[in-house]
Amino acid sequence: MNKIRFALVGCGRIGNRHAEHIANFGVLISVCDIDFEKAEAVANKYTCQPYSSLGELIEKEKEIDVVAICSPNGLHAQHTIMVLRAGFHALCEKPMALTVQDCGEMIKEAEKANKRLFIVKQNRFNPPVVAVKRAIEEGRLGKLFSIQLSCFWNRNNAYYENSWKGTKDMDGGTLYTQFSHFIDLLYWMVGDVRQVHSIMGNFNHKDIIEFDDNGVVTLEFYDGTIGTINYTVNSYGGNMEGSLTIFGEKGTVKIGGQYLNELEYQNIEDYKIENLPAGNPPNNYGQYQGSMSNHDKVYENVINVLNHSGVIATNGFEGLKTVEIIDKIYSSAKVIA
Repeated sequence: MNKIRFALVGCGRIGNRHAEHIANFGVLISVCDIDFEKAEAVANKYTCQPYSSLGELIEKEKEIDVVAICSPNGLHAQHTIMVLRAGFHALCEKPMALTVQDCGEMIKEAEKANKRLFIVKQNRFNPPVVAVKRAIEEGRLGKLFSIQLSCFWNRNNAYYENSWKGTKDMDGGTLYTQFSHFIDLLYWMVGDVRQVHSIMGNFNHKDIIEFDDNGVVTLEFYDGTIGTINYTVNSYGGNMEGSLTIFGEKGTVKIGGQYLNELEYQNIEDYKIENLPAGNPPNNYGQYQGSMSNHDKVYENVINVLNHSGVIATNGFEGLKTVEIIDKIYSSAKVIA
């Protein structure tokens, strides 16, 4: 069986992580970045062709199956649509886009091109997340009453310096860049959100970022479950916690740790989650860490879908729903100056 052939758009930190996994699971044919030195560095490491623009890559490279989109958030829609129109499958990093409309256009282009659109949501593969999702689907917790999401991380000034991060147009907001993985899990675990109320502000990054650095959100789901989100990038000195607590009629569970990587508490009627496999370590970006590094599972899924008619782990519709929930949160927000 021929290996899947990939191209990569965006050769920053997360792009380098993708390149590593592409080399393990397929063949990296070409890469591009507007900073050509970054593209050259990745190309030299993996013996592939560098480009300074996606347009040039698409024009010259025809023997590609999938393009991984690792460019800034604000370019995801544009780059994904270019890739789909060129006749390639697309794997898009989170967030899928910064507007619900753009997400819809990406889905339409995938349908028109009859190509696959994969969205990266690697926290779905965390072992305790997988186990709790299964317990919910099997009815072990009974009717769900409430769910609480806590995202207590640190992003210092250096993280935003000389970067697209922190800008409204390219970053979009803390919920898009830092915590869209977590909000995806609310949708995946419970379902769609009817309405939200939120309070947020920029308390510790004034003149550095163009949006919120913390907030509090209440949610009402269509099935009657209620929820809260408490989030911040102001945890002093480092990341503290990423946790999800679920209260149901037959049980309570908490997935915690810094990255939703530990089953911290469970009390479920006549049932116990046991023998969880060890998870992957978090992505390490030097001065800070990100979510658990499950991109190997993402690429396993891509290969399984394209070679063995598997099911996409996170499809375009689910990616859109995450953006829709974030959009509702920001649209409803009372901003404290």
